[in-house]
Amino acid sequence: MLAINELKFDEKGLIPAIVVDADTKKVLTLAYMNKESLEISLEKELTCFFSRSRNELWLKGETSGNFQHIVNITADCDKDALVIEVKKDGPACHTGSDSCFFERVFESDSLNPFSLDSLMEMLKGRKINKKEGSYTTYLFEKGLDKILKKVGEESTEVIIAAKDDDKKETIYEIADLMYHVMVLMVEMGISVDDVKRELASRNVIEKKVKQEKMTK
Repeated sequence: MLAINELKFDEKGLIPAIVVDADTKKVLTLAYMNKESLEISLEKELTCFFSRSRNELWLKGETSGNFQHIVNITADCDKDALVIEVKKDGPACHTGSDSCFFERVFESDSLNPFSLDSLMEMLKGRKINKKEGSYTTYLFEKGLDKILKKVGEESTEVIIAAKDDDKKETIYEIADLMYHVMVLMVEMGISVDDVKRELASRNVIEKKVKQEKMTK
């Protein structure tokens, strides 16, 4: 393993650190470290950075509670940049977004397939930076009551389509419902990981119930 003194810090004594979610591999943020903050990070196994604007050290999560637990740190081939994989306790961005990177600059329709995660990031971006003429922006501006009304309406549409045994229409309405539920999640600060953890906890309960039945 590399020692800290083998890393190449710049003329200001800093090295860029790209923080990545250890589970999803999503880039969370880009920050900077000096030797002292890196030493603290290694000692505490929590990310500690050097703030260039405040000219001081800052332990991520010290005030917000959104600590980043370090899984591993890797240097690049030139030893002048770091990738830090972490398990995070909460959003990486001060805006409340899961990642600091949510403002889309370019997206290839053919090479970048749709995903629920990318949709979620887009929705978060719309809440933070309103876009004129955007339906999503309209929902956030109207607030929780309007969003809840739409969730209720779309739930009813799913029921009607399914009752008619119309698979194509049911898929269409489920997509509408999922979109509005995700808008609700962003409005309430609920992440996809929050829902996954809830589902995972239910899976554990299900396994326990099966085990109990087998022992009876």
